[in-house]
Amino acid sequence: MSKLILIDDDLIYHRISQLMIKGYSPVKEVISSVDGKATLDYLIENKSNNDNLPDYILVDLNMPNYDGWDFLDGYKKVYDSFKKAIQVYIVSSSISPYDISRSKDYSFVNSFIMKPLRKEFLEGLID
Repeated sequence: MSKLILIDDDLIYHRISQLMIKGYSPVKEVISSVDGKATLDYLIENKSNNDNLPDYILVDLNMPNYDGWDFLDGYKKVYDSFKKAIQVYIVSSSISPYDISRSKDYSFVNSFIMKPLRKEFLEGLID
């Protein structure tokens, strides 16, 4: 059973994404988060418990307070301590070449996805 954490400050986007994920992907559980710091803390607390860790993380870049870059910087420090490989995707409305280029500095980021989520991307996730 695959699990996904969606980190985004837009609650409407959460609802739309949940419907898309459940309709077009093998993901069985979607956890919504508006707080990247709380999500990072949760991941660190559960780093040895594979059942509690997600298979996928979708993170937005532009959020107030603790943004997607902050999350990625924090995740970079701890991701190799996880007992499970987690696929991380940046999902953003940014079309900035700088953001796309900067995302490549994070070796654990699988891809930079432009919002909105697309059926083809979701169908490509593997259970």
